[in-house]
Amino acid sequence: MPLQNRVTPTGEIVATPHRGLFTGNRGIIHDPATKTLLNKRWSSPAWITCLCQFRGWRRKVMGGRSWTELFFLDEATAFAAGHRPCFFCRRDDANRFRAAWEQGNGAKNVRAKDVDAVLHRERLDRGRKRLHPLPMPLKELPDGTMVQAGGESHLIVRGEPLRWSFAGYSRGDIDGTAAMLLTPPSAVRALAAGYRPVLHPSATP
Repeated sequence: MPLQNRVTPTGEIVATPHRGLFTGNRGIIHDPATKTLLNKRWSSPAWITCLCQFRGWRRKVMGGRSWTELFFLDEATAFAAGHRPCFFCRRDDANRFRAAWEQGNGAKNVRAKDVDAVLHRERLDRGRKRLHPLPMPLKELPDGTMVQAGGESHLIVRGEPLRWSFAGYSRGDIDGTAAMLLTPPSAVRALAAGYRPVLHPSATP
């Protein structure tokens, strides 16, 4: 039976057999004795996205009192949920993201905790996922941005929406005037400034 550790673009954590391209965490939010989630859905404002393989290390998922392993379809999904690249296992990506974040948000010499503080305000609204108005027309959103429309999540690639699922993306039209932004605005500005997230293969023709 799959564990409850797969993250949706809205930040929910559910059980599904699909694993995805990335892991990550929000601190310790599970009981290792039962391998089930606690009532809380984060224990730290540092929500990070990590590599599934690093230095040959192996972890027993939800097996100890360490960080709770979460899994994402791809990096765009992780960004939408409010995560950012890890400075330990993904240092180069994290530095590229920080540089793009600084450029896009008009900031200098930001630390990881500074980015985390902004993302934490942008991703949550009284404990629930915060949705934002689109900062620009749908077709002008940078690749890797995710939006919600009609109760479903969509990835924007080359100005076109792709319907998200745990298995990957599929074609699907949406009403752009009714869409809301899932990816935190500061992360969208980093994407617009040139950061290129890793997308699931189904997102490319």
